Amino acid sequence: MPQSLAQILVHLVFSTKNRDPLLADDIREELHAYIGGIADNLKARLLKAGSVADHIHLLIAHPRTCAPSELVQEIKTGSSRWLKSKGSRYTNFHWQGGYGIFSISPSHRAALEAYIGNQAEHHRVITFQEEYRRLLAKYEIQFDERYVWD
Repeated sequence: MPQSLAQILVHLVFSTKNRDPLLADDIREELHAYIGGIADNLKARLLKAGSVADHIHLLIAHPRTCAPSELVQEIKTGSSRWLKSKGSRYTNFHWQGGYGIFSISPSHRAALEAYIGNQAEHHRVITFQEEYRRLLAKYEIQFDERYVWD
């Protein structure tokens, strides 16, 4: 076969270090756009982003030429560096050390986009930790609570 084709959709989730509520409302859209630029540079495509003060959800069309860990590292490192340039509020900004990345079916894309777009409303009644535990259960990922949070 002379052509390599792929459709790999992933749901990427990570929080701020210690879930500190540092992502201000006025920076989020610009942050999402910046992450979209990082994704573009890696030949990925950011399809949807949603965040609240302490974490972010990204729906990404993952490139076939890049390892998931490389994509995540570039997004987290680049966006952290960018945030630190946005004023004294972000001088000591860090993302958490870990992340969750989950494959999704194209048939579930619309539902995930709606979920990501509804983060503010969703987190009026559920914490990030509760949400993340539910995601791990949904995707059938076993984990040790002692090592999930930093």
